[in-house]
Amino acid sequence: MVLDNTITTERLILRPWREEDLDSLARLNADSRVMEFFLNSLTREESAARMEVYTQHIQDHGWGLWAVSVPNISDFIGWIGLWPIGFEAHFTPAIEVGWRLLPEFWGQGYATEGARAALEYGFETLKLDEIVSITVPANLRSRRVMEKLGMHRNSKDDFDYPKIPEGHPLRRHVLYRMTVEAWKNRR
Repeated sequence: MVLDNTITTERLILRPWREEDLDSLARLNADSRVMEFFLNSLTREESAARMEVYTQHIQDHGWGLWAVSVPNISDFIGWIGLWPIGFEAHFTPAIEVGWRLLPEFWGQGYATEGARAALEYGFETLKLDEIVSITVPANLRSRRVMEKLGMHRNSKDDFDYPKIPEGHPLRRHVLYRMTVEAWKNRR
C-alpha cells in the first residue's frame, strides 16, 4: 500500500527520511561488510549529504530511496528503493532498484520484500517499461535477491562501471533486468 510517499508491506515500512535517521545511515555507510563491493565507505558528512539528496528526491518525485523501518523491531534497518542510473551506458537511461541494509538484518528476506514493493511501485504507479539492478559479479547476496525478484541477467549486458578506475577489481558489473511484461507474468 502506498500513502504519503510511504509504502507498507507485510513486515516493512518504506518511508521518507527523518533527521534522526542520520546516525543509523552513517553507521550503515561506514560498515566494511555493507560497503565491501564499493570503492570506499562514506563519512558521516557524506552520509548526511546523501540523505539530503534522497529526501529531496522523494519530496520532488514521490519516490526514491526510502528509509526502511520494521515495526516493533527497528525504526531504521537501511534503505530500499528506486533511483535513476547516474551515468551513460548501453542500457541507460534507466531506473535501478536497490537496497542497503545493516548486517544484523541480512538473511531475513527484508531486501527481497522491500525491493518487490519498489518494483511494484515502479511498474504499477510510475508505469516504467523496465527496471534494472546492478552489482559486481562477486556480490552473491545481492545477485540472489535480484534472482528471487525474477530479474534476469544476460552476460552480454555486463559492463564496466564508468565511475570506477580502469583496472580496479570492482569496475566490472553485472546487469539484471525486469520488464513490465515479466512483472505482469510473474508467478
